[in-house]
Amino acid sequence: MGDRMIFVALGTQKFQFNRLLKAIDFMVKDRQIKDKVFAQIGNSTYRPKSFEYARFLTINEYNQYIKECDIIITHAGVGTILEGKKFKKVVIVVPRLSKYGEHVDDHQLEIAEDFAKKKLVLMCRNLKELPLLIKESKNSQLVDYVPNNKSFILKLKKAIENL
Repeated sequence: MGDRMIFVALGTQKFQFNRLLKAIDFMVKDRQIKDKVFAQIGNSTYRPKSFEYARFLTINEYNQYIKECDIIITHAGVGTILEGKKFKKVVIVVPRLSKYGEHVDDHQLEIAEDFAKKKLVLMCRNLKELPLLIKESKNSQLVDYVPNNKSFILKLKKAIENL
């Protein structure tokens, strides 16, 4: 077993993400991933056999996994990405794709590409790359996320004024 902990967070959306769970399950069984894995699988119907999981977590459980893990593998849910960055975790994003029934459109691809371009996350375009991304994540040159609250407040103020 590897010395790191991987938290797979798939959110609470009504869509399944069986493709990612099956890939990780196979990779753990095949020892391509040797680290400890725990997954929050949401509404996925696939049940992993090679690692522990829960469908949903309380907010306290979720926060505990975020704090304790070394790597977060997640869909392109902005909340999970930002939470991982807040705790200075390596975040690997696997966007949900509409062609697999994982979402209604491919907006997650755009989100993942944007975060990856800014060097905030590692983006996994092909699940076969996942073990290598995990291995290389120790040496990744990701940057910390610095929220731009001032800009947000100005935009919000302007939007309210225009109502």
